[in-house]
Amino acid sequence: MATMSEKRDYYQVLGVSRNASDKEIAEAYRKLALKYHPDRNPGDEEAVAKFKEAAEAFEVLSNPEKRAAYDRYGHAGLSGNYQAHQFGDINEIFSAFGDIFGDGIFGEIFGGLGGRTRPRRGQDIVCEVTLDLHEAAEGTSKTVRFRRHEVCSTCHGSGAKPGTSPETCQYCGGRGRVMQSAGFFSMQTTCPACGGRGATIPHPCPRCKGQGAVIESVTREVNIPAGVDSNTRLRLQGEGELSPDGGPRGDCYVLLHVREHPLFKRDGQNLVCRVPITYTQAALGADIEVPTLNGPENLKIPPGTQSEEVFLLRGKGMPSMRSRRRGDLLVQVFIEVPKSLSPKHEKLLRELAEIENSDVLPKRKDFFGLIKELFSKRG
Repeated sequence: MATMSEKRDYYQVLGVSRNASDKEIAEAYRKLALKYHPDRNPGDEEAVAKFKEAAEAFEVLSNPEKRAAYDRYGHAGLSGNYQAHQFGDINEIFSAFGDIFGDGIFGEIFGGLGGRTRPRRGQDIVCEVTLDLHEAAEGTSKTVRFRRHEVCSTCHGSGAKPGTSPETCQYCGGRGRVMQSAGFFSMQTTCPACGGRGATIPHPCPRCKGQGAVIESVTREVNIPAGVDSNTRLRLQGEGELSPDGGPRGDCYVLLHVREHPLFKRDGQNLVCRVPITYTQAALGADIEVPTLNGPENLKIPPGTQSEEVFLLRGKGMPSMRSRRRGDLLVQVFIEVPKSLSPKHEKLLRELAEIENSDVLPKRKDFFGLIKELFSKRG
C-alpha cells in the first residue's frame, strides 16, 4: 500500500483541474475505469493498481466534504470521517460506482448486483414487397404478411402450465445475473440456470413449451409513398419481435423491389425510353407519339435527326420522395432499318442511293477523304 507521501495528487490521477465540475470528474473517472478495467488488461497488475487508484481519487473528489478537506490539507486532511476508502476488492468498486456507467455492456460489467439495466428492445424483422413501376411512381397501399412471436394465449406469457407459476431461480436469487470472481477479476454474467429470466418453470406450458411466446403470422397494411425505388426500406415501428425482458418491440422493415418495365429504364428520378423511327422520319422530320407513365405524348422530331439522339420531356419522370420535383423522360430515338422491302420501296431506295452517290453528304465526304489520305501515306 502506498504511503501518504507516495500518493499522487487525486486531480492529477484523474487528469482534471482543481476547479473541475462534478460532471467533468465523473467523466474523467469513467474513461480511466474503462481504460484500466481488468477484463481489458488480463494479467496486468499495473492496470489493476491504476484502476484502484482512479477509484480512490473519484471516491474522494465526488464527495463534497472529502473534496473540501482534501483541497485544504491534501492527503493529510483525509482522516477520521473524511478518510479515503481503500478498495481491497475490485468488486467493491463495481458495486460502489456502477451507476455512473449507465446501461449497455459496460453498465452490466460495472453495475454489480445493484446495477440498473434497461429492458432490452426486441429484435427487428424484415419482409419484402414487389411493385411495378406505375405503383412506385404513384404511391400505393400494400398488404404485407410476416411471422413474429406473439404472447402465448394459453399461459399469457408466463411460460408456465395453467394452474402453476414460475418459481424464483435458486441459483441467482431471482436477479437473473450472477457475479463470477477470480482474484481481482469480477464480472456480472447471465445466470446459467434461468437464462437471465430470474425464474425457472417446473411445469412448462404445453403450447409454447415454456417460452411464453409462439410464432404467428401477422398481416399489416403499408402505405408506400410515391417515388420509391428498389432497396428502399420502410419502417413499421413496434411491429418487430417481442422484447425478452418486457421492453418495447422491435421494428419491422419493409424492403421494396420495383419490377423492370418493358418500355422504361429508370435512372434515379429520370426515365429512359428508346423509340424507333424510320429513315424518312429522321431525314424529313416528323411528329410522333411517345409513351409516358401518364399516357402518350407528342414529340416533334426535327429534320436531320441522328440515330441515338436524345430528346427531353421535362417533368415526365419519377417523383421524388423528398421534394415535389419530378424527374425527366429521356427519349432516345434510333433509326429502324426494314429487313424486307416491297418492290416499290426498293425502287425508291435505289433512286435515292443514286442521288446520294452523286451528292455525297458532308460527313461522309470528310470520312472517305480521311481514309484516302491515310492509305495514300502508307503507299
